[in-house]
Amino acid sequence: MSTRTVIVGSPVGLHARPAAKLTQAVQAAGVPVRISLGDGEPVDAASVLAVMTLGAGHGDEVTLHAEDADAILDQLAELIASDLDSA
Repeated sequence: MSTRTVIVGSPVGLHARPAAKLTQAVQAAGVPVRISLGDGEPVDAASVLAVMTLGAGHGDEVTLHAEDADAILDQLAELIASDLDSA
């Protein structure tokens, strides 16, 4: 299992628009990816509702989990660290 831990960069956290952008990227990757907040239980990173339910705010640490998908996790981590709420 590959993991990446990253700090949420969007000022509104992983809410609405940022969550939608993240889940679209996960779906496009075609690899099952899970995301967790702190030590919490990982949820499906392709589900907007699941990602929003985490309640991850700006500056929170989240961890991405996937099987043998290092390059994809690197790309998703970079995405989460950016301001996904900007146009």
